[in-house]
Amino acid sequence: MKKLLLITALILSGCATQNDDRYSLEHDKAPEAIPTLDHVEDAQPRYEPYSRAGNKDYTVRGESYQVMTNPESYTGEGIASWYGKKFHGHKTSNGEIYDMFSMSAAHKTLPLPSYVAVENTANGKKAIVRVNDRGPFHEGRIIDLSYAAASKLDILKTGTAPVKVTLLKVDKPQDNNEWQGARLNRYFVQLVAISSQDKAEKAADTFQKQFELPTDIHQSGSVYRVRLGPFYDYDQTQKAALLAREQQINEAFVVVEPITDEPGKKSGVSN
Repeated sequence: MKKLLLITALILSGCATQNDDRYSLEHDKAPEAIPTLDHVEDAQPRYEPYSRAGNKDYTVRGESYQVMTNPESYTGEGIASWYGKKFHGHKTSNGEIYDMFSMSAAHKTLPLPSYVAVENTANGKKAIVRVNDRGPFHEGRIIDLSYAAASKLDILKTGTAPVKVTLLKVDKPQDNNEWQGARLNRYFVQLVAISSQDKAEKAADTFQKQFELPTDIHQSGSVYRVRLGPFYDYDQTQKAALLAREQQINEAFVVVEPITDEPGKKSGVSN
């Protein structure tokens, strides 16, 4: 019971006390335990209403920026950088919590959130990310990638790379019922990806007992992805992800799914 109260408190607690220590790190850095991110999938473009926060014109370091208003298209080329532990667990410009293991990015003027395809023009590698933050505020840089996205594009070692960024426009559903459903998400925290269903079910049972949270198994081809969830509150999901990493599950990351989709294939331990 004491363990349950501790976990619940960690998940439900706010992040007001987390906004100071990020500035004690003069330079950004990768996590101490380097996870394998091969199983992290691209962000899945879908219609989302723009956030209430982060979509007003603003000024940084004396330079003013005008946020695009519902752009139909956008393509830009420049230098990509990435940001990691310094901002991990802190609020992004649109009020979400930055997760360096999710496929996200920061852009100076695209509406939040937006989905973009990013191509590393130096090696041809591509990734799709969800833009939910502002930056980078360095001359010549066009996008700031999460640690996971930078890993996908092979930018971690070089720090920066030339990229092409293309907006993936998703139109608002015309049918009102479809729109009402599209507004809602459910969230999961992916813990591991396993090629054996039996091992995945045993892992899900172990994680359910360890965290005292619901578990889910999503099958994608021959891969079984063991996840915590579903959750219906984004902040609660982020807290669960941070809790998982505190338990040395360094590859844990948040998965966002439209609530209108059918849930993934689950094991008997899901609840």
